[in-house]
Amino acid sequence: MDVQKYGPWALIVGGSEGVGAAFARMLAADGFKLVLLARKPGPLEELAAELRAGGAEVRTISANLADPAVLDQVREVTDDIEVGLLVYNAGANDTRGRFVELPEAVTNGVLQITVMGQANFTRHYGALMAKRGRGGIILGGSLSSYLGSPTLAAYTGAKAFSRIFSEALWGEMKPLGVDVLHLNIGFTATPAMARLGMPVDLAEPPETVAREGLENIANGPVWIVSTPGNLERARMINGVDNRAETVLAHAIVPRDQTAVAAAEQAELAKGASSRP
Repeated sequence: MDVQKYGPWALIVGGSEGVGAAFARMLAADGFKLVLLARKPGPLEELAAELRAGGAEVRTISANLADPAVLDQVREVTDDIEVGLLVYNAGANDTRGRFVELPEAVTNGVLQITVMGQANFTRHYGALMAKRGRGGIILGGSLSSYLGSPTLAAYTGAKAFSRIFSEALWGEMKPLGVDVLHLNIGFTATPAMARLGMPVDLAEPPETVAREGLENIANGPVWIVSTPGNLERARMINGVDNRAETVLAHAIVPRDQTAVAAAEQAELAKGASSRP
């Protein structure tokens, strides 16, 4: 990763474990200075200590991304440095249910983190990058951005915003010298997924996701992580015809069925690759 173009500092939102930690380790190895933002101080400080032991300069912020004032908290740590790379990796969902029955705080949190958070952080740090004429922005997304799924209305809607927002932002920022990439992630073996009780044996390692994001930051606006079946599934659920049938037939499965769905997705990929 080019420190001259994307450095010297990288801000990783959701940077304490899983994909965020993988980004941090790779960027530290490339000589970046790091600002890590996450909610849980324990894992955050453990990772920071590991990276500092390897010679990296690291600042940390423990804050709740669902707080509308979170950017102000982060700016207290970053206003005196030059952030040339923003990796917005936060946006998981831990509660499913009918939208009209879920507590307002649950859905508001999802929208605040994935919609307003991405927009506000991108506006602030992206504007500074545009003035300098260089930099990069990676916005974490999901295959769920291609299909509204019952019991995940706010989550899938927020992910759809992220993908479309990234595409538009890419078109605006490219002439200004700033790369924008929507990193579209499928089933990934993160601690967050494990805590939800999801079997991660067939999931993509976080290191693969982070590596593909960094290697393809200049290949925007969208990069679909190369997990077998991801690209085929995106094509299958993104059609404009028969949306009613598609939504009901291909909705995101319950957590206890995730491993079976991942295996089916891999078989789908094998079938697609074997066709002439």
